[in-house]
Amino acid sequence: MENNKLTAVISWLEEKKAENIRIYDVEEKSDYTDTIVVCEGTADIHNKAIASYLMEMAKKNHLQLLSKEGLEYGHWVLIDIGELIVHIFLPETREYYHIDDLLTKFVNKTS
Repeated sequence: MENNKLTAVISWLEEKKAENIRIYDVEEKSDYTDTIVVCEGTADIHNKAIASYLMEMAKKNHLQLLSKEGLEYGHWVLIDIGELIVHIFLPETREYYHIDDLLTKFVNKTS
């Protein structure tokens, strides 16, 4: 994946005060994406604001938005920008699903 897209997405997340941003390179392990970014907001309204801003900036920068899920509730928002997928969680939802543990195991899994 081009590094400029990832750098831009991370900066947009930081602009909206997303926390605990983690980047997982899954290019060698996944057929549907190259990079997964996981972050969190402090409340559902914060997650919605992060997601809305990310989508707005992606459109302004001519990045193709393939899908979005969970925006109406804000507990776990997924934004698919092709070779980059962003997950925005509430801290307790992120912890409940152990997403970072799962992604770490996925990335480190030997074929």
